[in-house]
Amino acid sequence: MNILRSLGGMRGLNSISLAILFLLTALQEAWSHGDQPLSKIAIHKASFALQDHAYVKASPTVLGFKGQNTEWVSIEFSSPNPSNDDWIGVFSPANFSASTCPEENPRVYPPLLCSAPIKFQYANYSSPEYKKTGKGYLKLQLINQRSNFSFALFSAGLSNPKLVAVSNQVAFANPNAPVYPRLAQGKEWNEMTVTWTSGYGIDEAEPFVEWGPKGGDRVLSAAAGTLTFDRNSMCGAPARTVGWRDPGFIHTSFLKELWPNKKYIYKLGHRLFNGTYIWSEQYQFRASPYPGQNSLQRVVIFGDMGKDEADGSNEYNNFQRGSLNTTRELIRDLKNIDIIFHIGDICYANGYISQWDQFTAQVEPITSTVPYMIASGNHERDWPGTGSFYGNMDSGGECGVLAETMFYVPAENRAKFWYSTDYGMFRFCVADTEHDWREGTEQYKFIEHCLASVDRQKQPWLIFLAHRVLGYSSCTSYAEEGSFEEPMGRESLQKLWQKYKVDIAVYGHVHSYERTCPIYQNICTNKEKHYYKGTLNGTIHVVAGGGGASLSPFTTLQTQWSFFRDYDYGFIKLTAFDHSNLLFEYKKSRDGKVYDSFRISRDYRDILACTVDSCPSMTLAS
Repeated sequence: MNILRSLGGMRGLNSISLAILFLLTALQEAWSHGDQPLSKIAIHKASFALQDHAYVKASPTVLGFKGQNTEWVSIEFSSPNPSNDDWIGVFSPANFSASTCPEENPRVYPPLLCSAPIKFQYANYSSPEYKKTGKGYLKLQLINQRSNFSFALFSAGLSNPKLVAVSNQVAFANPNAPVYPRLAQGKEWNEMTVTWTSGYGIDEAEPFVEWGPKGGDRVLSAAAGTLTFDRNSMCGAPARTVGWRDPGFIHTSFLKELWPNKKYIYKLGHRLFNGTYIWSEQYQFRASPYPGQNSLQRVVIFGDMGKDEADGSNEYNNFQRGSLNTTRELIRDLKNIDIIFHIGDICYANGYISQWDQFTAQVEPITSTVPYMIASGNHERDWPGTGSFYGNMDSGGECGVLAETMFYVPAENRAKFWYSTDYGMFRFCVADTEHDWREGTEQYKFIEHCLASVDRQKQPWLIFLAHRVLGYSSCTSYAEEGSFEEPMGRESLQKLWQKYKVDIAVYGHVHSYERTCPIYQNICTNKEKHYYKGTLNGTIHVVAGGGGASLSPFTTLQTQWSFFRDYDYGFIKLTAFDHSNLLFEYKKSRDGKVYDSFRISRDYRDILACTVDSCPSMTLAS
């Protein structure tokens, strides 16, 4: 998932050249999602070009008077020498001068700017006559990110930016407020964790969650642990250079001894040492069912969603609109969703730390209401020389620190991002494809234990999740390699999936949707496509990486095991009605409608039944 040139650098190309370029790029790298937009700005080359008659004005100056954490700001600006390359950068903190640059070499004068903006937009975006009139107008959406904001007008494009004018400062009424709660299952089935972000360190305030059963009189207080990290925690650029931004403080509280399926209310709190209390708004969630509980249970799974901006700023070459569509559909149907798995490539910050705040703000209506479980992807973890299974630079220097800190998962060691979690009749075994999974490794032993330890009478639905495709994919790149999988993907694991009768394995990484037949060692064990009764005899492999990043083309080769392909954005939903009936649905993000589905109906004896390589050999002796 490497880079694709931005549309900003293609303004002079005609439509034919653009079409050819996109085609060649797609063929070269099937799952390219585009540059991190902020990486296109050569911020170290910025220079002063202040002009007396140029200005930028922002209003209102104070945001969040009523506790809102998202507000729209109006920007008016003017330049005596306008150009279509002019752009507006949003900076936070508002003081983005050289005084904020770390001194790495005392002999070299630091650059004018050393921090990328948190977002940007071209000056003519809302004002097509800007080049003629020199006057423009933008509406930009800001979120509470623990600091104030300023808006700067630049000329000379992104590659050689010249600072023309700077606005007044804008700030939220309480920039330190607790924001963007993220629920996740704890290490016990009756435990829910709440993670959130604030500007309060432990030397300023005590973080906690006030919570209790909905409609009940009992109010409980759960203290929270606090984590943060600094620039030196990053592994490389841009995360520890132009992409660095103070992440604030990340708090996690553990709500224990929950009653299965009971609704609870909660709110985030900070008690300042002067006795003042700072509160978030009130939220609610429903506790998880106990392992084996027979109730309606609905699970959504997808990968590679990323983030997008509702104001249209710094988009991934117009590719990321699927992200907002996916988010919208999940919010719209949230009452029919119990738990979500986002299996890697979370927000594509790629070392621009500010983007994690923006992602958690985008998904807050979801993460504050249902457990949001993540997996590690290449864009969270990979960096050379850091223990990653792959030596690429896809994380932008984050090397897993952001994902491990911003979201909780019930792993024994979050630096080794594999874990299991139970949800009623489901057992989920979540792998970390950025660490070695092959036979004999620590992760392989975890995967086998996760699969082997589940009681299938109580939890009949066994699901394997991972970011990279360890099973089967018709993506162009995998087809060109001749493997139709991640290299070395299924060689070690397929005997585990077969032995322990994994029902469904789901992957991201490839930005499209695909479903296979029940399969073992490249052979379909069942030719049925929509209704499976009795034993599957093999695992159904699904690619669900169409959460929002740019789509990955399929090979034209036809494989017998590929039952359904869709070159579009979407997600999958599993609905367990009881111990014997499961519904699988693939929904498009554009409309939330079902475009592929199948059912599994079976008894416990069907799980016990022997299939190829799933039972030990036996004798006829009696």
